[in-house]
Amino acid sequence: MQWRKDHGRPEGFDTLRRSKPIVAVGKDEPLGGERMKAAYYHGADGLGGVHSSHPHHSSPSDTWAHLFDPPPPGTLLTSTAASATHTDPPTSNHHNLFTPSSLPSHLEILRILSTEPADTITLIAIGPLTTLATAAAHGPKTFLRAKQILVMGGAVDVPGNMTPVGEFNTIADAVAAARLYALTSPDPASTMPPFGEKVKLPVYPSLGALGERRLRVLKFPLDLTTKHTLRRDEVYAKLKPLAAEGSPLADWVLAFVDATFKKVEALHEGHEVGGGATCVSLHDPLCVWYAASAGQPAAKWTFIEREDIRIETVGQWTRGMCVVDRRDRKRAIEGQVEVDGDMGEWLSWKKGNRVDRCVGTPGERVLAGVMLESMFGSS
Repeated sequence: MQWRKDHGRPEGFDTLRRSKPIVAVGKDEPLGGERMKAAYYHGADGLGGVHSSHPHHSSPSDTWAHLFDPPPPGTLLTSTAASATHTDPPTSNHHNLFTPSSLPSHLEILRILSTEPADTITLIAIGPLTTLATAAAHGPKTFLRAKQILVMGGAVDVPGNMTPVGEFNTIADAVAAARLYALTSPDPASTMPPFGEKVKLPVYPSLGALGERRLRVLKFPLDLTTKHTLRRDEVYAKLKPLAAEGSPLADWVLAFVDATFKKVEALHEGHEVGGGATCVSLHDPLCVWYAASAGQPAAKWTFIEREDIRIETVGQWTRGMCVVDRRDRKRAIEGQVEVDGDMGEWLSWKKGNRVDRCVGTPGERVLAGVMLESMFGSS
């Protein structure tokens, strides 16, 4: 922002400056299964090794050493954050752009949901669902105050990216995904994982105690996200002139995005090494795009509503699989107790999950331009 100001450009990031985000530390182990990492693709730092290749864009480690220390009495802010938030004018320290919380992230989520009006908070999940499932377990009725949960994860009608059927975010903690999706069900117990939790969480209340409200999950699986791409040539056209002028943001983004392009070329067929058409899929940004597009006509986004998508948690080869019923069977009518020959009660009107799966957006090639312009401005 300082570089933009010095060069007579709009500073941008109005929302960030108006309302600093709260940062809290999440869970580092899954509820079930072994801990998975994606360093093979994203690098050890999650950004293609940019902290080593471009250390001048990184903060010294001691900057973060005490950032999440216990708070002073009577406040949720850490001592470091309490000092930083009262700094006027703001300094260039990185932590002046956000407020660190001393609460673990699942409790921070519950705190926000309990203090804000119901149906005003949208949660966006672009990683494993461990923290959200933990929050839901510790405060289910508070968690259900959320307006909706946007989940980037799963593969329904396409192959997975970690196994033939498993997508990373879902397979990394299939138990957490199953628990979270269960809160969309008229009867959450009908789709809860049977066993396999390393971390024991409280069970959900009985149907009577839980009440009528259910969770609204909007799912953005690989089926959709993979088709929304960012090409190397459009990144270079936008960022290289800015980097040549000295933009720290353009230089930093070029570093880790270029590392991702090279990884795509190494892992997948059909990409010319160094070619402009090499592209990365915008999996996570698509969820944010939907949230930011809330005011646009709903017709631009298409969903399959109330789909019974269940998560396999114990299969040797199928853990993390999104299971849907593809049988040509009649569903039970309301009031019908059961359907013969229906193991798992997939055809029941009062069992199973109710997930809204996104299948259409304003355009597969629209997001790249929207994202570049929102970050770097118009050309």
